[in-house]
Amino acid sequence: MVGAPVEVWVRLEEGEPLPNLAGVDRYITPTLDPAAVRVEDGVLFGSEGVLGAHVVITDGSTQDNGRALMGTVEWIWAECQTWSMIPLENLIAARSGSATKIAATITSVAQAQGAGFALEQGVDALVVANQTELIEAALIVKSQRGEVAEIETPETPSTGELSMAVLRLTSVEQAGVGDRYCLDFLSLFSEGEGVLIGSSASSMVLVHSETVPSTFVPTRPFRVNAGSPHAYVMMADGSTKYLAEVMAGDALLAVTVSGQTRALVLGRIKIEQRPMLKISFTVDSDNERKPKEAHVYMQQAETVRLLDHRAQPQSVTNLSSEDTVIGWTGHGGRHLGQSIGSRVEER
Repeated sequence: MVGAPVEVWVRLEEGEPLPNLAGVDRYITPTLDPAAVRVEDGVLFGSEGVLGAHVVITDGSTQDNGRALMGTVEWIWAECQTWSMIPLENLIAARSGSATKIAATITSVAQAQGAGFALEQGVDALVVANQTELIEAALIVKSQRGEVAEIETPETPSTGELSMAVLRLTSVEQAGVGDRYCLDFLSLFSEGEGVLIGSSASSMVLVHSETVPSTFVPTRPFRVNAGSPHAYVMMADGSTKYLAEVMAGDALLAVTVSGQTRALVLGRIKIEQRPMLKISFTVDSDNERKPKEAHVYMQQAETVRLLDHRAQPQSVTNLSSEDTVIGWTGHGGRHLGQSIGSRVEER
């Protein structure tokens, strides 16, 4: 993450002598040199043996090869055939929670800033040719990275137990007609159990399953009426997806009011146009003087329920400001659903 040290690696050509440049951490040479790094058949070797992997990114498939190596090697040296920030951002997001470090080749001064501060974290090493302006640009980023305060490590749910939060509603408003997503699973829910949904990936409400009997419709204990397509849903691995992205066969995180979790496989998504409510609530924040506000959109229907602070299911049509509901709050931003140590504001 930003604030952590960044290394500068200089790549030398065949026959080029090993220089001694102030601030440079490693040299890459095409031949074996005990004081340098070299690459052979996609393997990165250092003075003490295997250092990691070398990945040339040309498309989505080769990018995924690099992402798959996260957590299995000490270093991944990524070279984009055509420079692009997106593969680097995706690798940085995939790195979250692992000890793998990323080295990235840059070929221009502007790319040094981009790679060094991507997703407010940056790569762990900048690899440059033995050119004065590139080396200087990399060393400037190295100096800047040492001056930036470290960002708080995000809290990421797991399939163990979550610390649930009590959220206070600030308003419940009609929001017009929108696409409503029902999630139907291969397993049945219990009363007091549902999934986490929110317009912010760090502030979610616990949406109750349709296990509560109703006078007018039968129960659907395999279903959660989850809201609008832009909403985040918590997946079984602690990542998030937009409801519009989830597919049959995905594993989502089922959560009880006490925070117990399990993985449930999605069997079907049912999408229909329905009147919607915007439910706004406040979230306590350690980093702000006043609570921040978040929201979620739910279908305006009696069978859609959130859980109050007493763990009782409450229809969204009966909710009003000052009521309290159960949810989950975390910290940090997300990229492609993965927790990252970046500041992301969602309104």
